[in-house]
Amino acid sequence: MKNQVRVIGQPQPNIPWEERPQGSEAIIWRSKRNPIIPRDLIPTSNSIFNSAVVPFQGKFAGVFRCDNKARDMQLHRGFSENGVDWVIDEEPIFFVCEDPEIKYVSGYDPRVCFIEDRYYISWCNLYHNHPTIGLAYTFDFEKFYQMENALLPFNRNGVLFPKRINGNYAMLSRPSDNSHTPFGDIYYSESPDLTYWGRHRLVMKATAGWQSTKIGAGPVPIETTEGWLLIYHGVLTSCNGFVYSFGAALLDPDEPWKVINRSSEYLMSPQESYECMGDVPNVVFPCAALCDAPTGRLAIYYGAADTVVAMAFTTMGELIDFVKAKK
Repeated sequence: MKNQVRVIGQPQPNIPWEERPQGSEAIIWRSKRNPIIPRDLIPTSNSIFNSAVVPFQGKFAGVFRCDNKARDMQLHRGFSENGVDWVIDEEPIFFVCEDPEIKYVSGYDPRVCFIEDRYYISWCNLYHNHPTIGLAYTFDFEKFYQMENALLPFNRNGVLFPKRINGNYAMLSRPSDNSHTPFGDIYYSESPDLTYWGRHRLVMKATAGWQSTKIGAGPVPIETTEGWLLIYHGVLTSCNGFVYSFGAALLDPDEPWKVINRSSEYLMSPQESYECMGDVPNVVFPCAALCDAPTGRLAIYYGAADTVVAMAFTTMGELIDFVKAKK
């Protein structure tokens, strides 16, 4: 790595990794196996994308957005030996829920975050057909227990921090509307119990260029000696519709609503055919990142064109250098 940044986390030496292509000076590079998950990996799916992956028992587990052939948005469980080749359940996840009023019906764009003793799943939950932040947890990826919705509609891109901040659970989200929102900024919220949320703070606003229309949190933030590394998506409204790219920012370690640095240039924009052509063209949408703390290697999972799952690689040292240089 170029600098002395240290990732505060566990060794994950078996995460997927490919070396940078020879002769390339790119900060981030795509997997040669992209797309790693095709749209029809399971017989019932129209598309599989915007999905979340975590290390699990020496291997990998995930929660996947699978839109079926009726175009219903559902969450499915999956497992992998190597983080690249996946076996995804044909049936959606069944959530145990004590309150029928909030029982899961449909949802999309999950994230998975390990906190203390369990894995928490957050997703855009359609509550009375209005988007809000659904929450659930599992200990073993066998039984899933649904919790209260985190926030009122309308809200999307709920992403938990992997540790408590000032004694409270912490989450990023993007207030929205009930459609393809033409606006959106990232906000921070805290909760003592994952039920009651407050201390809402603005983190970042949409600015210009690739992130001029709206922004939203991507994978679970990664703790480093430089602050919290946040990979986030940004949207540009072009004459041909929305274009989704992604960049990165550093947030204060103790007050994560305060931005230390933020990249003015994107890290990745839709350029490959599987990113530019699909059910929703011109989309790269990151939802998960696996990091090996000792080496700083980073594998980023992203949805491409709302159709397939793809992967890209970088190192934390280079990524933070990029964020700090591109103010």
